[in-house]
Order: sequence, then C-alpha cells, then structure tokens
Amino acid sequence: MVLARLWWSFRSSQPVTLPLLSCLCTRMLRKVLHRGLRNCFSRLGFFIASHPVFFISAPVLISILLGASFSRYRVEENIEYLLAPKHSLAKIERNLVDSLFPVNRSKHRLYSDLQTPGRYGRVIITSSRRANMLDQHHTDLILKLHSAVRKIQVHRPGFNYTFAHICMLSNDKTCIVDDIVHILEELKAARSQNRTNYIITYPITMLKDGKEVYNGHQLGGVTVHSKDRVKSAEAIQLTYYLQAINSLNEVVAEKWESIFCEMVESFQKLNREVKLYTFTSSTLGQDFQKTSRVSERYLITSLALVVSLAVICCSMQDCVRSKPWLGLLGLVTISLSTLTAAGIVNLTGGKYNSTFLGIPFIMLGHGLYGTFEMLSSWRKTREDQHVKDRIAVVYADTMISFTLTTAMYLVTFGIGASPFTNIEAARIFCRHSCIAIFFNYLYVLSFYGSSLVFTGYIENNYQHSIFCRRVPKPEILQVKSLWYRFLMTAKFSDDTADAEETNSYESHLLVCFLKRYYCDWITNTYVKPFVVLFYLVYISFALMGYLQVHEGSDLRNIVATETRTINYTTVQQKYFSNYSPVIGFYIYESIDYWNTSVQEDVLEYTKGFVRISWFESYLNYLRKLNMSTALPKKNFTDILRYSFLKTPRYAHFSEDIIIPKKYNNEVEVVASRMFLVAKTMETNREELYDLLETLRKLSLTSKVKFIVFNPSFVYMDRYASSIGAPLQNSCISALFLLFFSAFLVASSIINVWITLTVASVEFGVIGFMTLWKVELDCISMLCLIYGINYTIDNCAPLISTFILGKDFSRTKWVKNSLEVHGVAILQSYLCYTVGLIPLAAVPSNLTRTLFRCLFLIAFVTFFHCFAILPVILTFVPPSKKKRKEKKTPENREEIECVEMVDLDSTRVVDQITTV
Repeated sequence: MVLARLWWSFRSSQPVTLPLLSCLCTRMLRKVLHRGLRNCFSRLGFFIASHPVFFISAPVLISILLGASFSRYRVEENIEYLLAPKHSLAKIERNLVDSLFPVNRSKHRLYSDLQTPGRYGRVIITSSRRANMLDQHHTDLILKLHSAVRKIQVHRPGFNYTFAHICMLSNDKTCIVDDIVHILEELKAARSQNRTNYIITYPITMLKDGKEVYNGHQLGGVTVHSKDRVKSAEAIQLTYYLQAINSLNEVVAEKWESIFCEMVESFQKLNREVKLYTFTSSTLGQDFQKTSRVSERYLITSLALVVSLAVICCSMQDCVRSKPWLGLLGLVTISLSTLTAAGIVNLTGGKYNSTFLGIPFIMLGHGLYGTFEMLSSWRKTREDQHVKDRIAVVYADTMISFTLTTAMYLVTFGIGASPFTNIEAARIFCRHSCIAIFFNYLYVLSFYGSSLVFTGYIENNYQHSIFCRRVPKPEILQVKSLWYRFLMTAKFSDDTADAEETNSYESHLLVCFLKRYYCDWITNTYVKPFVVLFYLVYISFALMGYLQVHEGSDLRNIVATETRTINYTTVQQKYFSNYSPVIGFYIYESIDYWNTSVQEDVLEYTKGFVRISWFESYLNYLRKLNMSTALPKKNFTDILRYSFLKTPRYAHFSEDIIIPKKYNNEVEVVASRMFLVAKTMETNREELYDLLETLRKLSLTSKVKFIVFNPSFVYMDRYASSIGAPLQNSCISALFLLFFSAFLVASSIINVWITLTVASVEFGVIGFMTLWKVELDCISMLCLIYGINYTIDNCAPLISTFILGKDFSRTKWVKNSLEVHGVAILQSYLCYTVGLIPLAAVPSNLTRTLFRCLFLIAFVTFFHCFAILPVILTFVPPSKKKRKEKKTPENREEIECVEMVDLDSTRVVDQITTV
C-alpha cells in the first residue's frame, strides 16, 4: 500500500517532500516488522501444535525439579536490611558513633537505644481502671514483676543462664536496669519509713545519691503539680538490656526474650488488674513474618474461588465448544511458573519475606489475561480449519501484544530490581517478580498453547469438553433422557448455514452480553454525557487525594494485626508520646571546651531541647567556679581530672567524652556527646523527619562539628526519595519502552493513547489510595509499578484495535474493539477481583495495603476499559472518515457483464465489479 502510494506520487508528477518520504518509510518499516512478527509467531504456534506432548511436559518437569529445592527454604529476619534505605547518611553516622562510644560503655545512658537496638526485653505496665501506677499496690506489683524477670533462667547444656549472666554491665560490674526501678525502690522505702516528702519530678528527677535521671520514656500518662512534680502516672515502662557479644550470647539472649514474653503473659494471668504489653528486639521480625503464616488459609480460599470462576468463565452451553479445562490449566500455568521462580530463588540462596505475598497476584493479573486472550482468539478462528492452522492464527493474533506487555513488565520491574532501588525489600521483590513473569511468558507459549491444542482436537472430534466422550447426533439425542440431552447439547456444523458457522460461540454468556447489550448501551448518545461527567468527578476526587499524599515509614504498616508490635506501639504512643525519641548529639572534634564562647555556641545549637546528660550540668558546674573569662586550658585540665576522681555527680562523665591521649600532663578531649529530647509527638513521623533534617542542616553551618543520631533515623533517612525512586525509574523506563516500541506497532498513536491511559489510571489510583488511608510506602509503591503494567495489559489491545480500524465510523470500531477483547478483559477482571476478596480478611496491615492498592488498580483499569475509553474514543482523534480519492484511469471501475444460463433457459445477467 505504501509502495503503491509512493509509486503513484511519481506517476502523477507530484513532488515528494522529505517529511512525506520519512513518514512513508516509517510506516513501511512498521508494517514490515509487524508482518514479520506475525509470521514468526504463526510458525511458532504451528510448531508447538505439531509437538504438543513435549511442550506440555517440559514445563511440568522443570517445575518439579526446581520445586524440589524447597529444602533450602530460608526466611529473612533482618528487618533493617529489608526496609531501611540501603545507602543513607544515618548508617554512616551510626558507624562513627559506634567507633567513638562503644555500646558496652553506653547502655547505662541509653534511654531509648541511642546507638543500636541490640538485644532487649521491654514491658509496659498499665491498669485497666486507669489507676495511679505509683500507688503502693501497683508499686509493689511492678517490683514483684521486676524480681520475676531477673529470675528468668535459660537452660543450656551444662549451665543455666539468668539475667545476671547476660545483662549489660555498668562500670561497677552490676546489671544495668532502668532508673525508674531505683525510683520505685526509693519510693517504697520512703513509704515504709512513713516519709511523705519523697518527690518525683517529670521529665527529669533526682535520685537519693544526687544523680539526675530522665524518666520521660519510663513514666507515661503523667499528671503533674506545680514545678513538674508528679501527681500520678498511668503507665510505666521497663527495659532490660542484654549482651550479644558472641554466637552463644546471641542464642541465649534470643531464648531469654522468648521466655521473657511467656513469663509476662503468665504474670498477667495471675494479676488481671494490670495490663502488660511486651516487646523485644525480635518481636518486629516475628510479627512481620507472621503475615505469611496467617495468610495461608486465605490464599487457599482465594485459589479455590479463582479456579471455580475461571472454569465457569470458560464454560458455555455447547458441550463441545466449552473449554472448562482451559480455565483450570490457565491457573496451572501460572502456578508452574511461580513454582519455577521459587525454585530458582532457593537455589541461588535467596530468602523469603512477607512482601512475596504480592507476587502470585501479579502473576495472576498478567497470566490470566494472556490465557483468556488466547481462548478468545481461538473462538474467532474458522472451525473448518485444522487445529494446527487455528493455533497458528491464535499465536499470530495474540502473541505480539502479549510479548510487548511482558517486555514492559520485565523492564519496569527490572529497573526496580537494579541498584538504583535503595529499599532492599523492593529490590528483591522486583527481581523475583521478573523471574516469575519471564517463566510465565514461556509457559503460556508452551504449556498453555499445548493445552489449547489438545482441547482443539477434542472440539474437532466433537467430543465432550469435560468427559471427552463423543457427542451423538441430534437425532440420536432425541431418544435419550432429559439429563443426558442437557449434558450433551452441542451444535453440529453440518446442521448450520455457512453464515452461522462463525457465530457458534455467541451462545457464550459474556460474548452475548457484550455484543447484544453493552456495546450499544455504552455508545448511546444519551449515555456519553453521564460517562464524561462521571470521569470529571473521578478526576476531582483523585486530585483531592493526590494533594494529600504523604510517605509512610511507620513499621506497623507491614506487620500482622493483633500482635505484640501493634499492641505495644499503640500503648506506647498513647502514654509515651509527650517527648520524641532520645537523640544523641555527638561532637566529633577536639574543641576548646574551656572557652566560654564555645560553650555558648553548643548550648545555642541545642536550644529548645531537653538536655539529659552531663554537658549542660558540667558547664553550669564550670560557671559556678565564677569563671567569667575564658578558662585557661591548664585549669580546665585540672578541673576535668578532679571531676573524674572526686565528684560523684559526674561519675558517668567518662561515658560521655573520649580522652585517648595525654600530652605533657594535659588532657585532649577528642569527642563528646549529650542526649536531647524534643517536645514533639512521636506519632508524627513527618515532624520527627523535619527535626532530623533541621539538625542536619544546622550541623553543616555550625562552628562546631557535630552529628545527631537515633536508630529510628536509619528507617527515616532519605525514605521519601528511596520510596519514590523505583516508581519514577519504572515510569521513565516505561515511557522509553513505549517510545522505542513505536516501530513494532502499526501506528505510533497507539503508544500516545496508552501513555495517557496509564497516566489517568495511576493518577486515580494514587488519589483514591490516599483517600482510603493508604500511605505511600514500600508495598504501595510496588503495587503502583504493577499498576502501570496491568493497565497496559488490558487497555493496549482495545486501543490498538480501534486505532488500526479503517473505513467505518468511530462508534463501529469501539463496538468492534469491545467485542474482540472485552470478553478476555471481563473474564480476567472477574477472576482477579474474586481472588483479591479473601485477601481483605487477612489480619495483617501488609495484606490490607496490598488488597486496597490491587483492588483500586483493577477497578480503575476496568472503569477505563469499559466506560472511559469507549466513550472518549468516539469523539476524539484519530478520525475514521474514509478519504475520497479522485478517480483516474488507473483506478476507475470496470464493469464486466457475465451471462449465465440455467437449466430452464432463463437468462440471468450478473454484474461483477473489479477495481
């Protein structure tokens, strides 16, 4: 066609411009590539149809062999490795802090695990009646619990370990316990001596030995009198730090944590007037992996529902042309590819985590549409053809689009699996998704294609689609019983006219519904305005949600509900959210501490915080010496040495400064630290993130070199950019792939419409996701990457069929597109949605996010395929008007009269028109 147009331009002496020549060459290249791909897939289909036994058995054998590697099944238990940004400044800061202040010298001052969480057990004690936990009864009960915790024993061969053997030790070789225990002991002693003048202040109080201690994270629900005097406290938190310096210590500490939780539960059963909430260093990991265990029976229910509906969708009243086995074999294809991918993961040393629950649903969405599209194409082939020829036509019609959508999956998830992704859980998920999708593509070509071959032979032999028994002729069925005639109902081509042969599959419920009812209704002139109005409402609500999007770094969103993590964090945020986590303020250079201006600079940087360490107290101590001018270095050295040896109040001063060397009897202070607490809400993660960024900016412009650190910063540092990067990279890669694939499709307008549709769907999903209280975290970001591909999977065939249609009106081609591809889209949507429903009942926040995101993706895409696109395409470009060409001698119509005489000598003249 293109060559003919070019030749006619030369014949008619019309000038051929360079843009026209380029356009013609591009169109010719597209057509050549498209035709070449169709021929390749047609030959591939014919080859598979010639060897169906090999192609159906090879995937099964490969899956069984690789599936046997489940003996190497391992679970990833390091939550920080999975969910914390891989490359972050916080991790560098932690390494610097660890080198300056070793953990074994720091736990005495760590009020909320300032450097590394390590091994610990934690319990919050509250009352069901909101009673005062500082009264005599509850004080005795808490001290009794403390005594029981210290008596916990871990039995190992040859020795029984108690808390005293594995606890973190102080300078005097005694176990470090929370200061609130000392406060309660002093309060109990005061009551036994009938002293009523014992005062507890909040958030800093003073012990009997004169040491100031911070109790902001140990007393909760505090009611105070004047001057911060505590009147009552509704909750008390106790923490027990453990050593894990070697493998034996690690094993014992892990076992101790487990016994600790069991003991606290037993204690609560005996004392029901209090409520106890435990949390250990391994609780988060256990609750994260618990999602996989609690999801098992729901996933089995989901599989049963999908199998049932897939079989129903592939069935019809005609027992010969019905294909229920293909519905089941389509799911078997997806299962085999997932099993193969899992086997490869096991053999390569990969570890599993709960985010892998989303991979089967990704496979389900992509695999089901591919199989249903092949079945839909089979129904359009001629029944009088051989099975091999029909399979060749099916592959030629469907495999180009299925190959391109699979390539889109591999590119988008491949970018997510690249080193550009900073969240390890997202990178692992994308990598394993790529493996599963690749094998799903191969198995659809081989296993499902061979299954279609066998069912095709059953159909051509007029055998029952389920029982494989040959269906008798209608005259034989008449003498059979009613139930036998019902089971053996079929249409024989010998009894139908030629015009009706192509309509043998119209008895299918979904085909009949779309062709006879829905296509005419959605393109009705009176329906279109309501659809456009509904789309404007959709955009409005999506925009409202899009403007409220915020990143979520709350680790509670990834664990199962009704777990220790959820219960503990809920109570902690209720009672202990008056102050932020304790932030370490580390000065890592040698400065003139004796200089008054330096002292004022440091105090200015920490202005607005509650300082709970030696620095402010020690500077006040210097000022009490009436040092109004700059303190000489020699005098400062003397005071420093005196403080170490003589001053009880600064007994832990050596834990807050580093003095590695002495020169000429002078002390060199290399680093120092103080602990800061901001008056902020710990539940507001954004406020804490802003605090971190503010302190970091201050450290870059200050005269004193310092860093700030808290273990929670490891999860928050660059979390927003780390979450958004995979989605941005996947979108960019998808755009590039759409651009370069313009040469593989017959028209570049197809890619333009696909891009606009994907943008509309993703915009709506993000907006409604936010309105549905789903934050942009690791799980939702992975779902959005999948949403790009799911939209292309379903919308691309519709758009392609419409764009390539010629000679008829837009409405006619919209109807034709829905008739050709609508059944496959509707079948895959129904099965996919039914499979998602049990996921909503799983008691886990991770699966809740997964369900809401995937459901929105499926629903919004279905809304675009069956409402938005069919209406918009009827009145926007490209135009479908046929161009009127000037008649020339080369293309004029010739009329040839042929005289035909029948047996009765009746003369009939028929006009045959040729161009």
